[in-house]
Amino acid sequence: MSSPDFADLILDPRQPLQSQLYRSLVEWICSGRLSAGSKLPSSRRLSSTLNISRNTVTLVLEQLKAEGFVTSRVGQGVFVSSTLPAYVQKTQHQAWYSQDSDGTAPLPGLSALGQKLQTATAFKTDSGVSLPFSPGIPDLNAFPLSIWSRLYRRHKDRFPLLSYGHSQGHPPLRWALAEYLRSCRGVLCDESQIIITNGAQEALSLCAQVLLGPGDTAIMENPGYRRARWVFQTCGAKLALAELQSGYLDVDALTKSQLHGKVLYTTPTHQYPMGGVMPASERLKLLDWASKTQCWILEDDYDSEFSFKHKPVAALQGMAEHTPVIYMGSFSKSLQPGLRLGYMIVPKPFVQAFARAKEILSGHSPLLAQAVVADFIDEGHFVRHLRKMRINYREKWLHFCDLARDKLEPQAQLIASSAGMHVVLATPGRNDLELSKQLAQHRFGSTPLSFFYPDKSLNHGLVLGFANTSKQQREDCIDLLQSFLTHSFR
Repeated sequence: MSSPDFADLILDPRQPLQSQLYRSLVEWICSGRLSAGSKLPSSRRLSSTLNISRNTVTLVLEQLKAEGFVTSRVGQGVFVSSTLPAYVQKTQHQAWYSQDSDGTAPLPGLSALGQKLQTATAFKTDSGVSLPFSPGIPDLNAFPLSIWSRLYRRHKDRFPLLSYGHSQGHPPLRWALAEYLRSCRGVLCDESQIIITNGAQEALSLCAQVLLGPGDTAIMENPGYRRARWVFQTCGAKLALAELQSGYLDVDALTKSQLHGKVLYTTPTHQYPMGGVMPASERLKLLDWASKTQCWILEDDYDSEFSFKHKPVAALQGMAEHTPVIYMGSFSKSLQPGLRLGYMIVPKPFVQAFARAKEILSGHSPLLAQAVVADFIDEGHFVRHLRKMRINYREKWLHFCDLARDKLEPQAQLIASSAGMHVVLATPGRNDLELSKQLAQHRFGSTPLSFFYPDKSLNHGLVLGFANTSKQQREDCIDLLQSFLTHSFR
């Protein structure tokens, strides 16, 4: 770590400079502002910054060395000592006190949402670490890093990419993405409708900000994506639940329920987490329902690229002209989660509102990453990578399913799915939170199925991502689950 510049150290020229500098440095060391081991500026740099003689600085540093506050390292510089002199009492940081109380004044309070978030319990296996079987992690070992690095080197020295960009996204990426989505997902759009976001989560946030007001109703699949639920609640929306059939949204039940919402969030191509694929006939009925009820459909095309048995059904957005659909996707599963790049397609009359919301809330997404992804798509690497991953994931999916059927039934049942990067194991009568914690202790990730039900459902199970696993890890995980399922977790 480089040494601080001390630009905010102010000396009074009318008072002795040497004693002022000495007292200031001792105070900063004792208070912890200059922590043990931190490097001090050179005497030349310090004298220039403070506009005092170098001789004055040298005398102060020598005094601090003699008293044990700092030490010198030959050829490296002057550093704060690891321990303070024995006679020094470390100063306490100043605290604010209320005038009518002997105790410290309380900090200002949080909003109602902030209080809820403060007290909410969250389950984390290992924060910041991607464990095998953590849902949503692709096979990073199979990522074409050599191609990616070449494209990165092509753009890394381009000065325009170091500046501010268009809040709607890098034009070459929007053009390449529009071409891909039209040809591969049947989406009806051009580049002017695309807004590049910081992951799909920001796309959801933008939809909530632009479409929902306090008290409006947001309809969610049950079970469904938890983070979408949280985003809608943040905007003060009321939640209504739509049930599933065969693992996807039950459109007939939705129509009969007389539910009226401002938005409906759905994952029709690979329902998350249950994995069902909504047939084309049901998608048309859903579009008809949305048109009649004047409800926006937020189509999250989750895992649409990875279908193992059948060709993926075309996107809901592209099944007719002028649909009330906002289409969302990301590169987290298809490329790398670390990119934090997503996208949304907005009907032309409302692009300006969403683009301005993006500009106000976060500004542009990283330009260098956008430029690399644009070339990755335009040169055909993206489609080739997806083709390889379909084969890769299908083999892993078949292997894991065979293991689960052989060793876990009847204690656990595999919920049918033929797409995506995860599987769902139903574990009736077992506490899925405890099972997930047990796996985490052995360095395996998972998400309890009950977390996807907002009503604290008794439906228990595990959501397990298989894309980021090896053959040995799949076998070890199944063996662990077989062992765990012989015990009761209530």
